[in-house]
Amino acid sequence: MNTGHHNPRHDHDDELEEGQVFYLPNATTTDHNDTDAEVVDAEIVDDSANAGGGIPAETGTEIDVRARTLTGYRRIIPVETRDRMASGAVVLSNRATPVAKTAAKTGGKSAGREVYYIGRGAVIACQRLWEAKTNSAYERALREARAEGNTELYLELEARGEQARERRHKRRMELIKDAPLALVKALAVGAATITGLSLVLGVVLALAQKDAGMILAPISGVIDAITWTYWFLATYGALLLLGGTAVAVAGLRHLGQRDGHLPRWAAPADEPDARDVVPDEGAILQALRNLNLGALNKAFREGWQPRWVSGTGRQGNGWHTQLQLPLGVTVEMLATRKEVLAHNLMRKPIEVWPTEPRTQPGVLDLWVADPGILSGPVPPWPLLEDGSTDYFHGVPVALDARGEKVTARLMARNYLVAGIMGSGKSSLVICLLLGAMLDPLVDIDVHVLAYNVDYDPMKPRLRSLVKGDDPEQIEAAMATLRNLVSEVSRRGKALEALGGEEAKLTRDIAERDPSMRPRVVVFDEVHELFTHPQHGAEAKELALKVTKKARKTGITLLWVTPDADAASLPRGISKTASNRVAFAINDHQGNDAILGTGMHKAGYSATTLVAGEDVGTAMAAGFAKQPGLIRSHYVRKERGIDQITPVVQRAVALREQAGIIPAVIEQADEAEQVDPLADIATVLDTAGVARMRTQEVLQRLAERNAAVYRDWTPQQLTAFLSEYNAEPRKSHGSMVVSAARIAEAITDRDDDWGDEDGGAG
Repeated sequence: MNTGHHNPRHDHDDELEEGQVFYLPNATTTDHNDTDAEVVDAEIVDDSANAGGGIPAETGTEIDVRARTLTGYRRIIPVETRDRMASGAVVLSNRATPVAKTAAKTGGKSAGREVYYIGRGAVIACQRLWEAKTNSAYERALREARAEGNTELYLELEARGEQARERRHKRRMELIKDAPLALVKALAVGAATITGLSLVLGVVLALAQKDAGMILAPISGVIDAITWTYWFLATYGALLLLGGTAVAVAGLRHLGQRDGHLPRWAAPADEPDARDVVPDEGAILQALRNLNLGALNKAFREGWQPRWVSGTGRQGNGWHTQLQLPLGVTVEMLATRKEVLAHNLMRKPIEVWPTEPRTQPGVLDLWVADPGILSGPVPPWPLLEDGSTDYFHGVPVALDARGEKVTARLMARNYLVAGIMGSGKSSLVICLLLGAMLDPLVDIDVHVLAYNVDYDPMKPRLRSLVKGDDPEQIEAAMATLRNLVSEVSRRGKALEALGGEEAKLTRDIAERDPSMRPRVVVFDEVHELFTHPQHGAEAKELALKVTKKARKTGITLLWVTPDADAASLPRGISKTASNRVAFAINDHQGNDAILGTGMHKAGYSATTLVAGEDVGTAMAAGFAKQPGLIRSHYVRKERGIDQITPVVQRAVALREQAGIIPAVIEQADEAEQVDPLADIATVLDTAGVARMRTQEVLQRLAERNAAVYRDWTPQQLTAFLSEYNAEPRKSHGSMVVSAARIAEAITDRDDDWGDEDGGAG
């Protein structure tokens, strides 16, 4: 059969292909709702070849139909065409069509299901009757308690079962002993009562009518009623029996259908074209049934009855359902089969999110997006054309999977952003920075430890931009980290003096004191810093220290990296960061390194995101009460389109209008620079010793500058001095620092700086 294109023109005498369908010029074409057609479930694809194309008009016109099922094409044969078939005007195959075979098979299954429902209902009714008349319910409960090892429940059930058995035995013995005599007495008393009442009524009527014959009239009425009842039962008894049987069969069918379990041979055929894109309860159960999970298959075989905590309903751009899972089946198991689950629900993996609510263990929380909703473009960034922001209220950066706005808080927040190259990390970071710079108060520093141009358009509004991974850029990043440590301490003391321990930075304080302005500091490609052979250990210590303490001081840190392993990303950072964003990640270890331990098992995973395809889409935690999918806005500068520069120019203008002068970069003030090597030399010189134990060196350094050295550890001191080949060595059982080696290290460093200055000149 034709499937979308007309057959070439052919003559009258051409032999028609077997299985083609034709109708006469004036025939009424039927669709899948027309009851006059032999086949009623089909869709007309094309019937435009009337004149000139296909079969000539006097013979008929070809129509093209597409089947709705997997079995193949279905044919529409109008009534008028059937009438003409006998005359040979239309040639059709007499072979049985796949539709007829499918209909026969479907009809057989339907009949089988009905028989199964009735039989299953009868079994259930017998089971209930048996349990009501015996102790089988207690015996089953006893077996379950024994299997669970619940001795207390077992003993209680055993005692209750024995009491029920004794009561049942007593009732049966009383029935056997007293029932026959009671029945005879009841019949005798009933007959005597009816006869007596009838005679009394007859006497009353006889006296009233003055007719002695009326005495037996009520008895005759009773006899007539008995006679009529016998006649009614004899005449209509068969109908009553049939009606009662029908009611009983309907009741049994209802019981069987409510049982919810069908054997495979009686289950409806799973036809791909019959699946609905709406993930209702039936579609979800069908998807779960075909996940090929052993524990889940066992639950279905044993007649598991689903309990819907929350039925399917619309939520944003998708559908939301909560289902209590059966014993032995966890959300983690379903998450490992997410691709199959998405396929069964006619979705892509990115459009299906099975998770477990924190307060509802054992419950599947399933959100299914509308098909294709997460593949389309994200609306423009709300601040692209105009508007300003407030650091203390946050900035818009993305939409969640339900299409609702995602606001990124900046005050008392810090960010960890990770994802493999091409996943779209920069889109989120750019939105964060553009939003931050639209608040005139905010100072922004960027260290990108690679050579790229992502941040170049923002340079007019940045306080500093350092690019590259050469030694001087690494040193600059380290200097910023060391400065942040002292800056956090300084701000903490100032806030404590203003408002006690719970004081935190406010806009009023920042406007009155330029030294307390909010700061946003970005470390992009930060793995280059954390894995550096000389500075890595110190960088991790400083980064963790600042991340933990900067919350209330108005310093927001952004750690950005494509790597998410233990070597390139300190575990403490992922634990401490308030907002964690995972773009496309290759494995669940990397996923949990960013989002937190156990997030992949709970269903919050970025491993199904594809770099280069799901660009800008990420799994994020910290933006809302529950982790979830976000799609960042895309503000770009590429291919002749520059959306970043106008925003930066607007940010510069806002700062000028507010009369805010850019703050001086602290690192530029050499008077305030911390030089640990010189400080150690001073400590040793002041003590007048040739060597000093490391613990004593640390103590004297803390006394000299508590803001910087208060939290230094022996490991951090060793890591720092090893960069200058002056690390502590063991002497008389203790690790000591040598004054001679420190002096030599300072000399070598000063000589290197002199050489660099001379070369630059």
